[in-house]
Amino acid sequence: MTFPQLTASIPSPDISYIDLGPFRLHFYAIFILIGVVLAVLLTGRRISASGFKGGDAIDIALWAVPFGIVGARLYHVVTHPGDYFYPGADLLKVLYVWEGGIAIFGAVVFGLVGIWIGARRTKIPFLVFLDALAPGMLIAQAVGRIGNYFNQELFGSPTTLPWGLQIDPSRPAFPAGFPEDTLFHPLFLYELLWNLVGAATILLVERAVFRDRRPRPGTGLSLGLYLVWYGIGRAWFEWLRLDPTELLVAGVKINLLTALAAAVVGILIIVNARRVERRRVPEPNGELAAEGL
Repeated sequence: MTFPQLTASIPSPDISYIDLGPFRLHFYAIFILIGVVLAVLLTGRRISASGFKGGDAIDIALWAVPFGIVGARLYHVVTHPGDYFYPGADLLKVLYVWEGGIAIFGAVVFGLVGIWIGARRTKIPFLVFLDALAPGMLIAQAVGRIGNYFNQELFGSPTTLPWGLQIDPSRPAFPAGFPEDTLFHPLFLYELLWNLVGAATILLVERAVFRDRRPRPGTGLSLGLYLVWYGIGRAWFEWLRLDPTELLVAGVKINLLTALAAAVVGILIIVNARRVERRRVPEPNGELAAEGL
């Protein structure tokens, strides 16, 4: 597909996979995998700094990732039934994760189940691991958004801004009724940048709160910051997003409501985390411990 000549815009790639012999590698899956690896490496370093085995992050990921993928796909299919269930539809496409269509909220909910199982097996406290994971999770999500770019998905309303995103009009996701040269807000890019800034913010807040510059996972502070940061950002992105097939609740997108709910839960977790931090008392060796943890 040849796009009209535009003075300023972000072109979308015309490929989304490469063939290596009999194998087809989708960029979407590649970037998700890269994001997972980065998150595991960072989380491993953070739990190691807290006195646990850094390698246990891999063991927990082996439980969390499969659960997360199943949950992410299930949530997407349930909230986009019109894309998969219609007369003559190939129901096997429900399983075609590599073609795009996974939802972070489903990944988080189901991934938590996998993390809980893995944490119990490695004897790492559940909340300690979640706090350690928080910045790496945002980095993984940021990298995964590059895959959305190659799939020409995750874009918003029309825009005349110089960074407007070109979308191939022949793509199923291209909104009906718009001219072929319409540019759209590049939500994949907005979320990528938002998540990277969020990861840096969590690390900076940890340094400000834990003045010895050593994060002490287990209070829920980092987890709460993740939920608030991502929830607020995702609510805005969903407000901008064009997605006519999405499930609505009282006329409001389910993803927008879920994002706001995540932010509220995050605020409650942060409030509780501050209470826990204030109850920390010095131990004889000079370290700090939290009463009741």
